[in-house]
Amino acid sequence: MSLTIFSSTYRSLCRLHRIQGHMMSSQVSPDVLLEKVGRAGVITMNRPKVLNALNLTMIRQIYPQLKTWEQDSETDIVIIKGAGGKAFCAGGDIRAVMEAGKAGDSLTQDFFCDEYILNNAIGSYKKPYIALIDGITMGGGVGLSVHGRFRVATEKTLFAMPETGIGLFPDVGGGYFLPRLRGKLGLFLALTGFRLKGRDVQRAGVATHFVESQKIPDLEKELVDLKSPSAKDVSIVLDTYQKQSSLDSEKPFVLDRHMSDIDRLFSSSSVEGIMQNLKDDDSEFAKKQAETLSKMSPTSLKITYKQLQTGASLNLQDVLIMEYRLSQRGCDFYEGVRAVLVDKDQNPKWSPSTLEEVSDQSVDQCFSSLGDKDLTF
Repeated sequence: MSLTIFSSTYRSLCRLHRIQGHMMSSQVSPDVLLEKVGRAGVITMNRPKVLNALNLTMIRQIYPQLKTWEQDSETDIVIIKGAGGKAFCAGGDIRAVMEAGKAGDSLTQDFFCDEYILNNAIGSYKKPYIALIDGITMGGGVGLSVHGRFRVATEKTLFAMPETGIGLFPDVGGGYFLPRLRGKLGLFLALTGFRLKGRDVQRAGVATHFVESQKIPDLEKELVDLKSPSAKDVSIVLDTYQKQSSLDSEKPFVLDRHMSDIDRLFSSSSVEGIMQNLKDDDSEFAKKQAETLSKMSPTSLKITYKQLQTGASLNLQDVLIMEYRLSQRGCDFYEGVRAVLVDKDQNPKWSPSTLEEVSDQSVDQCFSSLGDKDLTF
């Protein structure tokens, strides 16, 4: 904004306008590129300086284009990728969402609502949808990829759902895909925010394929050149490239030796039970997880536990309706974002500060209907 306004009231208005401008403008270069290459629709997240963080502008451009391509007889497949070489998409632009929420702006409703509608569209897409998750893929970036038919990880992929550390929960359909990973792996990833890298992202079941990063341009070209491909045709191309990618193939899955421990330690009817299991176990692995969980928002941990427990038996659409309710309840979100992203003191003051103080009633309240403000598809 070019106006210089000095009163505190106007300064707060300016801040709100800056937030809206940050989320809605596309002046210099578009935040997302939507191109037709041959018979492929190609989506490129184009905010490399902020690791392709997803904002409302991008969501509102991607969704209608996806719907158009889905109906277009000249479009056979959709490919989604990130610009800049470091990230596919490191998450949603949650700092802007937090600022807007504090200013009473509707962005807190609009962002989550439109994002989840886009996640559902990806999950139900009728044409082959291929996410090239080459680089950091967290939060909102997971929502843009994990529900699609094909997810291609590379050695540069870094996957995590670190939301419990910022007073949130693993949203964008986390309640759907995480409980469907093997054993208690999804719950472990959701509560601890554990980071998976490279080939391990595929081994965990988050990605469908692993292809070396240097081969991605050739892979993309071959996909674009396919003539009227079916999902099977796409799968054959991806399988071929995966077979040619031997990098790290001899290394075991990073959590292999801990999987039986994870299944045992994270099997409990409550988060308190999980914490007790970890404290009673004298292994270094258990101690490390107990230490990690002790830093997370107690409210977020309990909400996340119930979210995955409930989501295990729901379809994606119903999970997203549930998660939208949770997204509108606030809880520790503002304090988490302040501590991690704004002041960066890494010292959030969670409220309540202990698991024991978070009542089942307060957790259940977060899952209750929003009435006519519930998410609808």
